[in-house]
Amino acid sequence: MLKKIKKFLGALGPGIVTGASDDDPSGIATYSQAGAKYGLTTLWTVIITFPLMAAIQEMCARIGLITSVGLTTTLKAHYGKAVLYLMVIFSVPAIILNIGADIAAMGAVANLMIPSVPPIYFSMFFTFLLLIFIVYLPYQKFVAVLKYLCLTLLLYIVVPFFTKPDWAQVLKHTFIPTFRLDKDFIGVLVAILGTTISPYLFFWQTAMEAEDVKTVKRQLIVNKRMLTLSDAFPDNGEKRERKLLGLLIQKMSIDVNLGMFLSNLIMFFTILATGTALFSHGVRNIDTVEQAAKALEPVAGQLSYLLFTVGIIGTGFLAIPVLSGSLSYIVTETFGLKGSLDKKFHQAKAFYVILIISVLLGLGINYFGINPVDALLYTAILYGVTCPVIIGIVLHIANNKKIMGEYTNKTWSNVLGGLCLLVMTAGAIFLVYLQFFSK
Repeated sequence: MLKKIKKFLGALGPGIVTGASDDDPSGIATYSQAGAKYGLTTLWTVIITFPLMAAIQEMCARIGLITSVGLTTTLKAHYGKAVLYLMVIFSVPAIILNIGADIAAMGAVANLMIPSVPPIYFSMFFTFLLLIFIVYLPYQKFVAVLKYLCLTLLLYIVVPFFTKPDWAQVLKHTFIPTFRLDKDFIGVLVAILGTTISPYLFFWQTAMEAEDVKTVKRQLIVNKRMLTLSDAFPDNGEKRERKLLGLLIQKMSIDVNLGMFLSNLIMFFTILATGTALFSHGVRNIDTVEQAAKALEPVAGQLSYLLFTVGIIGTGFLAIPVLSGSLSYIVTETFGLKGSLDKKFHQAKAFYVILIISVLLGLGINYFGINPVDALLYTAILYGVTCPVIIGIVLHIANNKKIMGEYTNKTWSNVLGGLCLLVMTAGAIFLVYLQFFSK
């Protein structure tokens, strides 16, 4: 069984890691809030978020495959410094706040299991482990570990079965949308959109696909054995290149769709678990993941509580490397510094120093007096402002023949991408309205 899992995960690429990392502790907190506050009535959002996420992440992945560079480098080369610096100004603080909120959540839930140890000590311990994990593991092992960490998300699929949901109601609320014209309900919908379609994932997906192209080294897997492209197509270099890209795009598409499906599946089961266990038992106000975990215990039993708690720690270990790695790619590519996860520390000191600083700043939020819930709020605002702009740019790049050649968007990609742009723009406008103009 373990060999089959290893073989299956080995065949997957960056898409599965990207999708899984989207369900970080802050995302789980958002889904828990939705379930506790409104029961099962937001389950239908999964039907909306999955195709939108998959379409945008596929574009980012394709851009990485075709250009062999990160999204920031493409922005820098084709869209001018003004656009680039705007992305950096909004993205970097949001990612640091997100890291901080995730570290705090990991420390808080660990404290629930061992109350005698203060949460901050757990946060420091997890930060130390993460930095060792990120800096000292070679790229291929790093990605392999992230893939195995994806398995921790399966814990959230198990939890709802302890809460005994009414499956007829589950099906009803999944396929028949419920909508309320009040700002709190719409605010929850905007929060769900914001935490599922996050800008840092665009940068990570593009960078990781670019790294994978470099790792391939012009080799193809054919009939379960390795053949070089020159062996397969000895007389036509252009044909070899097109065949390579065709196979990589086909594999990437499956990988991205599977990753986004996993992300939305976890969102679905988290809302289901908290909507069944908490909402139906009168627990309506959940601000943090530790509150959600603690509230589950008396309702669904200690095992469900432990599964939920361990899942938070696992998703933190999965998401924080992605967050910090995305930030490091953004900054190094912006300022022309060399480095990537494919390099060792001594080969890419600037890259790793930036990555380390981002994680330590995230940890420092606990000392700066910023409440993790407030950190999530500020993150949502910053992501909300930048997300529509980045989606618009990704759409433009994916349709730009000078950059993408013959691999520009097809009609369906543009339809879903355009719909995603409209939905996220409306969400951003409403989010800003709620925070600054609504009484």
